[in-house]
Amino acid sequence: MRLRIRKAAHILERSGLALAGAACGLFVGAHVGTSIGALTTVAFLLAMMVIGAFGFYLGIDIPPLPFHGENGAAHGRGKIDAAEFLSAVGTFCATLAAFASVTMVVLHLEPHLAWTGLMLAGWLGGVAMQIVAGTIGRVRR
Repeated sequence: MRLRIRKAAHILERSGLALAGAACGLFVGAHVGTSIGALTTVAFLLAMMVIGAFGFYLGIDIPPLPFHGENGAAHGRGKIDAAEFLSAVGTFCATLAAFASVTMVVLHLEPHLAWTGLMLAGWLGGVAMQIVAGTIGRVRR
């Protein structure tokens, strides 16, 4: 019984992260779509939501490498855990872009097109880093 509850909690957590990623993607897509006419489509919004859900589902909960090996010696001393680093930077970039987009939408601001492009690039780059981090983390298990 305890294992089933733990698995159910994990599924709820992962689903919540995917929903947060989809919501972030929706806001970035809404802001970019209002600034760039060619991207004002339902397909673009859905793609941004799916990419966000996929990235947040895969890339936020990466198990870190152990600090100590089996014999107690330091494991990987001085090395950077690529999955953990990509996950952290990707999550920061994606959520920063989403926060900036929500601010633009709510306050009805119209930034220069370069800022909108930067938000789109930050979102896509951040989510790509999350997907790569999630893939690395699951391959090494």
